[in-house]
Amino acid sequence: MNKKDKERYKKKLLEFKEELTGKLLEAQNESKFVEEHIAQDVGDKAESSYTKEFLLSLSNTERNQLFLIDDALERLEKDDYGNCQSCGNPIGKKRLDAVPWAVNCISCQQKAEEENA
Repeated sequence: MNKKDKERYKKKLLEFKEELTGKLLEAQNESKFVEEHIAQDVGDKAESSYTKEFLLSLSNTERNQLFLIDDALERLEKDDYGNCQSCGNPIGKKRLDAVPWAVNCISCQQKAEEENA
């Protein structure tokens, strides 16, 4: 992978990271707001609890994605970015364009998903 491509992917990853960090902060603030304004009614309490759980589950998914982005940025620094972590072959450019934090090539990703299904 050439230097220009690495810089482009780094920029893309940093943009995703900034966006996710903003979403996480927003979800945390909304979760605090829901907690502070819990109503007295049992139905309202149930709805508030559900809303809070939903917001926290979203942030868990986003935290995982943030971890993958940080991992990809680290691999960029170590010149290991763009190689499949399973087979070692290069990850296709189209895949990296779509999912710049991808750790596996399409073949290995499909195998992993089939095994987990």
